[in-house]
Amino acid sequence: MAKALPAGRPIKHRPVFGLFDPDGWAWATVKASFWLFVIIITLGYVPDRAYYFIVSRTFDIIGTPGLSIINLCPPENGATVPCPVPPGGVLPWQPSPPEINLPQPRTGGAAAQIGTNLLYIGGTDGKTASATTYRATLDKGTFGAWIEGPALPAARTDAGMAVLNGTAFLAGGLGPDGAPTDTLWSLGIDPTTTKLGSWTVVDKVKLPAPRSGAAVVAVADGIVVIGGRGPDGKVTSTVWKSTLDSTGKLGTFAEQPALPHPVADAAAAFAGTFVWVYGGSDDAGATAAVQRADFGTVTAPAASGAAPAASPAASATTTQGVIKWAVPAAGAVGQNLPAARTGGAGFVSNGALYLAGGSDGTTTHGELYWAVPDSNGTINGGWQHLAATDLPSGLAYAAPVVTGGNAILIGGTTSGGVLASAARASLGPQSPFFQAGLVGFLPGVVVPGLQIGGQIGTQLGLLAAAGVGTGNFAILVAIGWAFNHKPQIAAWRDRRRREREAKAPKPA
Repeated sequence: MAKALPAGRPIKHRPVFGLFDPDGWAWATVKASFWLFVIIITLGYVPDRAYYFIVSRTFDIIGTPGLSIINLCPPENGATVPCPVPPGGVLPWQPSPPEINLPQPRTGGAAAQIGTNLLYIGGTDGKTASATTYRATLDKGTFGAWIEGPALPAARTDAGMAVLNGTAFLAGGLGPDGAPTDTLWSLGIDPTTTKLGSWTVVDKVKLPAPRSGAAVVAVADGIVVIGGRGPDGKVTSTVWKSTLDSTGKLGTFAEQPALPHPVADAAAAFAGTFVWVYGGSDDAGATAAVQRADFGTVTAPAASGAAPAASPAASATTTQGVIKWAVPAAGAVGQNLPAARTGGAGFVSNGALYLAGGSDGTTTHGELYWAVPDSNGTINGGWQHLAATDLPSGLAYAAPVVTGGNAILIGGTTSGGVLASAARASLGPQSPFFQAGLVGFLPGVVVPGLQIGGQIGTQLGLLAAAGVGTGNFAILVAIGWAFNHKPQIAAWRDRRRREREAKAPKPA
C-alpha cells in the first residue's frame, strides 16, 4: 500500500519579486529601516507640521519647493514683482503722505532709530547746514508727524552716523563754515526720565583728523569711521576704530588697515564677519567699487620700550578690529556694483546689502541694487536689480533707516531740488501661499496655514502637535499589536466574513 509523503517545509513567498529571502538579514534590515522611517514621520515630522500649520502663514508639507510649477502669491506683494520674490528682494517703494513730510526740505542729513523715536539729524536745505534734529514717533513700521527734537551743538551736514547699544553717534561732517570737522557727538535715552536725551560731546574722544562724507558703521564693540574727505577736500583711505571700554564708553580712535580704494560718500555696512564699503566717490568721480574687510580678533605687539612681560601671550594686546581689506579680483563678474553710484542710501537687512538711488556724478538715479553675500563674503549671482522696486525718481543723499521690517529713505536731492518727503519699502515680501514643486526634481509643496499669533497660537500649536503625535502613537501601537497577533486577526477576519455570508440573502 502506498504511503503519503511526509509534509515538507512550507514554501514561503519571497518578498519584492523574489529579491529577498524572507528569513534573511537583508529583508530584516529593509523592514527595520522602513518602520524606523514610519516612526520618524508619524511621531516627529507630522506633529511638527501640525504645529506650524497653526502658527505659520504657510508651511512645507513635502520637502522644499525647488523647480516650482505652481506659485500663488498674496495680493499684498503687488502685481509688478515676480512670484516668488527673489531672495533679498523688497516690495515697491511707497511715498509718504504730505502730512508726514519734514517741516523743511533736507539733504545730506543722517537718520537713526532710538527706541520709538525716528530721527532726522542735521543736513542742509541746499544752501546752509542745519543744527536741527527732527523727531517722529514710530509705530509698527510707520511714523507720525515730525516735530523738533534736541538740537545739535552746531550745524552739521554730510556727517557719518552709527547706532551702538541704543545710542546714536554723529561723527565729523561739514560745519557752519563748510569745512570738515573732527567732532563726535552722542544721543541716547535719558535713564532717569526714559525719554530722549540731548546731544552731548563724547568725552575726550575726537576723530584723529577732520572728515566729511565718511562712512560710519557700528560693530560689536565700537564704531568704525571709513574714508571721507579731509580739510584739503581730497578723498582719503583712512580707517579708524573707537572701542568700548569696560564701562561702556568709547575710547580714543585707533588706526586700522587703510582702504585699498579711497572713497567718500560711500555706503557701508557690517554684516556677519565682514565690513562692506560700496559705491561712493574717489578723486576721479563716482565709483562702482565694492570693498570688503575681514573683521575679527587682532593681536597688536606690545609698545616698544615696555617692560618685559611674564609670558609671550601677555606681551601683546588682543582686540577686535579690521584684519584686512579686499577688492574683487580683476575680471570678477558681479562683485562690484552694476554702475557707479555716489551718495546712494545704503543699508543692510538679514545679511543682504542694499543701495538705493545715488548719483553717477552728474545725474541722480533711482535704481535699487542688492546682493546677498555668502559666509565667505562672495556675492554669488552678483548684484540684483528689479525695475519694479526702483525708486519713483532719481534720488541722492537721502538718509536711510531700517525699522520694523521696513526701509525708510528721508529727504535727499532729486533733479528738481531738495526733498522734504520720505519713501518706504517693505523688506519682507510674502512667500507664495501655495507652491508646488516639479515632481522628481527637488519636489516640494507649500500650503496655507492658520497663522494664529501670540501665545494663544503657540499654545494651540503645541496642543495640535501633541494631539497628532498621541493619535499617531496609538495607531502605531495598534499596528504593532496586529502584527504580533496574526492568528487572532485572521480568525476575526474569517468570522466577520462568515457572518456577512450568513446575512446575505439566499438565491431563489
